Amino acid sequence: MSNIQTKLMAEGITCDGCANSIKKALGRLEGVGNVEVDVPSKTITVEHDDSRVSRETVVETLEKAGFEAS
Repeated sequence: MSNIQTKLMAEGITCDGCANSIKKALGRLEGVGNVEVDVPSKTITVEHDDSRVSRETVVETLEKAGFEAS
């Protein structure tokens, strides 16, 4: 098990509702621990087990939820 922290930017984050949607979407992924969303800076920090969920999967999940992440 290799827990890592991935930090992403998502310009589409405008409110707490967006933050809750992101937390809910990422929280469904097996291997994701803590998800923090900072609305003012439009950043997302995801703690996850890299052997179970990759950065690419995190980004794809965000895109499916309607947020373009980089």
